[in-house]
Amino acid sequence: MKLLDAHAAARVAVAANPSRPATATMHDAPGVRLVVFRIEPGQQVAPHVSDATVLLTVLSGTGVISGGDGEAIAGPGAVAAFTPGELHGMRAGDERFCLLATIVRKH
Repeated sequence: MKLLDAHAAARVAVAANPSRPATATMHDAPGVRLVVFRIEPGQQVAPHVSDATVLLTVLSGTGVISGGDGEAIAGPGAVAAFTPGELHGMRAGDERFCLLATIVRKH
């Protein structure tokens, strides 16, 4: 068993560029990848598509999760599910927004 702490990973996540959200890969296996995002106010992950199923779980803060059918304000505990090829993105509001992305790939 491998016990992971998403909150700790979000705290130490690193941004490649100060204007971009910080990320940390927590787990990467053939069928699933876990990535935390720490998105500061004014930052976003632009809408994009993936060939995998993507589940976004809000760890802390409140922000906006967008999809092909619109946007929703999401807070701690909310989970947004996206099918392969579905447009998705997220942005912080007035506070830090931390999410766990579960990326489920076909193998």
